[in-house]
Amino acid sequence: MSLYNNKYRVESTRLSGWDYSSNCIYFITMVTQHRVYSLGEIVAADIPVMQLSDFGKIVDTEWQKSFEIRNELFLDEYIIMPNHLHAIVIINNNESMTVDEPVADVETHGRRRRDARPCVSTSVQSNITIPIISSFTQIHITSFLAGFKSAVNTKIDDYIDINDLNIPKYNRKNHFFQPDFHDHIIRNDNELFRIRQYIKNNVQNRVSDSLNNQGGLSID
Repeated sequence: MSLYNNKYRVESTRLSGWDYSSNCIYFITMVTQHRVYSLGEIVAADIPVMQLSDFGKIVDTEWQKSFEIRNELFLDEYIIMPNHLHAIVIINNNESMTVDEPVADVETHGRRRRDARPCVSTSVQSNITIPIISSFTQIHITSFLAGFKSAVNTKIDDYIDINDLNIPKYNRKNHFFQPDFHDHIIRNDNELFRIRQYIKNNVQNRVSDSLNNQGGLSID
């Protein structure tokens, strides 16, 4: 399955045999239930931009907050699109992670984030390590995303109540996001660079795809 053909399909299976609490860098995609365009819209201009809806703003706030309250997780590049979210997530759980280059703070989305590097190199070992993170339990990417989705359900339900909206509320049987998600384990610098560029260019790619495919859009 290609990541870059603007026909991205979310799968329900994880990589067999992989420990998703392992220190690594993950490319994550979450899609709204029934692929409803509820997160906002792309505003056409000389440079197209994503304009978040009120629901989209809630998702954005909860997404960033998820990393502020967890020492084991670091947020790299991400984008919220009309009906899905793409993100690069770094997990560093309870142990030092050897990398091939130093870790640096980089500005993105108006906040500081830890510069991402690929998973532990098996061919070249360096003396540079990410410091040990103190924690009682290891974070798991699946449980982390489940917690995020649950928080989104709660916050949007509160918004529905406050604004007396005549729409169904979200719960365990009626999810805002699809229960599953797609993940890709980033294994080297080339992948990391390409996926970062893919996320950064996602809005423009979406507009180009819309112009070239009048029959409708797929998850990209």
